[in-house]
Amino acid sequence: MATVDRYVGREVAISWLAVTGVLMAVLVSNQLAQVLGQAAERGYPRGVILHLIALMSIQNLTVLVPVGVLLGVVLALGRLYHDSEMAALLACGMGPQRMLWPVGLLGLGVAVVLAWLALSVAPRAFARAEGIRQEALRAAQFSQLEPGKFHGFLRGAGVFYAESQDPDGGLRRVFIERHLGARVEIVLADRATQRVEEQGDVHVLVLQDGNRYETTPGDPSVRRVHFEEYGIPVRVDAAKGGPVRVEARSTADLWRDPDSHAQSELQWRLSLPLMALLLALLAIPLAELAPRQGRYSRIGVVILLYFVYSNLLSAARTWMEKDWLPSAIGLWWVHALVVLLALWLWRPYLPRLHGASPSVRAGGP
Repeated sequence: MATVDRYVGREVAISWLAVTGVLMAVLVSNQLAQVLGQAAERGYPRGVILHLIALMSIQNLTVLVPVGVLLGVVLALGRLYHDSEMAALLACGMGPQRMLWPVGLLGLGVAVVLAWLALSVAPRAFARAEGIRQEALRAAQFSQLEPGKFHGFLRGAGVFYAESQDPDGGLRRVFIERHLGARVEIVLADRATQRVEEQGDVHVLVLQDGNRYETTPGDPSVRRVHFEEYGIPVRVDAAKGGPVRVEARSTADLWRDPDSHAQSELQWRLSLPLMALLLALLAIPLAELAPRQGRYSRIGVVILLYFVYSNLLSAARTWMEKDWLPSAIGLWWVHALVVLLALWLWRPYLPRLHGASPSVRAGGP
């Protein structure tokens, strides 16, 4: 690579990484608020929150990378125009067409990594996140046994209360009341811990150093038993069955399935790396600035273009799922429109790409 190519490639890569990092930070902060809200509403254990955020970030990274490429290239080349570095290159006969090599190389590399993420990593992350959510819902009744509050458990057949909590998570001065058919059991224990058995299907509340009282309503007799350790097993509901969501299915499975939902998901995954590559090529003519234009003059147009592109893809995906579009057309017509737009934006440079004498242009595309 020539010195100019290395310089432009470094500037574009740094700008892309910076933009993608900022977008990722904003996304993670929004996801944190969303996951914390779900955890508070559904009673997720604290330990699953970070896992869910990481898995959701992997899924959404595939959507962030294309817009990061577009904005990164436009900002990097915009700085070259604003600082008159591009004018110097134009004076040497190196116009925007020279940017194809470093920008195209970056776009191709990003597209390859994005294809790996979209086709392999993201579906597994989605499936794992769904599994974590189901397991968290199953164990929610035991994850919220906080001291100082009465908690219902055993599907409403029991009441639990603890006065305080030890640093290791054990609960102190525990009270439990539950119904065993016609009998009523009351347990008072000095300490309680939790244990999971049978691959999470059974949660055991282990009570230590306490007394158990049994009686029947209307019967004046009460049976009292002192214990050093007493376990109350509770079988939690099995995870709900049902069809696997299409986002969690492997790409090979989608390829073999002719169903419209499977094909729309497959084409969506294939569209993401293609989108990144096309946006990188579009960014070169879009970044060109006229004299005295500000460095960020094209940002509004670029963002509008991205939203139109992504919304058309989302609309085409929905139309495929509803069988309004055949799979042969699918999402490809949207990419075809973007290719035509790219050819139209590149039309002033086509003679130079074919070897004609270079000319200096003062304005944008």
